[in-house]
Amino acid sequence: MKKRVFVAMSGGVDSSVAAALLQKKGFETIGITMCFNVAETGGKKPGCCGLSGIEDARRVAHLLGIKHYVLNLQKVFQKEVIDNFRGEYLAGFTPNPCVRCNQFIKFGSLLRKARALGADFLATGHYAKIAKGKSGWLLKKARDLRKDQSYFLYRLGQDELKYTLLPLGGYYKEEVRRLAGALGLPVAQKPDSQEVCFLPGNDYRDFLKSSSKGSFKPGAIVDRQGKLLGRHQGAAFYTIGQRQGLGIAAKHPLYVTGIRQKENLVVVGPRQEAYALDCLLNSVHFTTGQPFKKKVEIKVRIRYNHKEAKADIYPVKDKFRVIFHKPQFAITPGQSAVFYLRGTVLGGGIIERIF
Repeated sequence: MKKRVFVAMSGGVDSSVAAALLQKKGFETIGITMCFNVAETGGKKPGCCGLSGIEDARRVAHLLGIKHYVLNLQKVFQKEVIDNFRGEYLAGFTPNPCVRCNQFIKFGSLLRKARALGADFLATGHYAKIAKGKSGWLLKKARDLRKDQSYFLYRLGQDELKYTLLPLGGYYKEEVRRLAGALGLPVAQKPDSQEVCFLPGNDYRDFLKSSSKGSFKPGAIVDRQGKLLGRHQGAAFYTIGQRQGLGIAAKHPLYVTGIRQKENLVVVGPRQEAYALDCLLNSVHFTTGQPFKKKVEIKVRIRYNHKEAKADIYPVKDKFRVIFHKPQFAITPGQSAVFYLRGTVLGGGIIERIF
């Protein structure tokens, strides 16, 4: 019997080509699109979760001759992604909603639903690879390093990886678009989604203002010595490394170097003060389920568009400490620090604080 694969189709070119490739390989391919009842963002580039995305996915499925279903995951998305996003910002952190969406929605609720419906695998259009190694299933970087999305998948474990297919891991983005064109897919030239789907205009500040009224208190913007430089309308509207929108006249550029939520202070300084060597991680996860038990030298990426840097990592009770060999710019509490070894993701955690 054919292996059955459910493909998470967002209506974009990547997931559409992923479905076509799996169908060509002989899988019983079924498209499934998640619905979060999220309004269109109105941004310059299309979101991945609105009605237009659902319609594009439906059109591609019809052209391929495969079944297509829409699954409403509004409640779990609201709880695990949107509410968490709001709460983290209000607590002084800078969250990554795409990491949580992959953990709780795509490879959580959606994977469980697919398995319950008889799927052997769930597939997505992520640019990353999965391989079998001595220690179990491994998550690896994509061939196209410019598009590699392994960073966003670091919270997957063995129970997720063994039921997941990533057909685009060995392709360059240009090849994927050419394949889409050759197949006559209507989304072949559709721009990539570069927005967070529930943020109108991709501006988290507008979202917080509209969804968290009364949660912001004006406060002081100070330098490292505590000198008053300006005022802010809410510490949640700032993030480490931010330069724009400070409203401060200074002889040299100023950057946000710290957010003291309890004191309602935003700390700023010259660029060099936004560098740090040392941070603490919580909620640390290892893809093979085998944590480091002693100090290990490895490479760490502190945000998606950051180049991995060498660091020493060691356990501190139920958390992990990361000490970089060279100072890193804008290590940001709330973001994910992901561990890499020769192109393989070993795991990662949430940055709790900077030393």
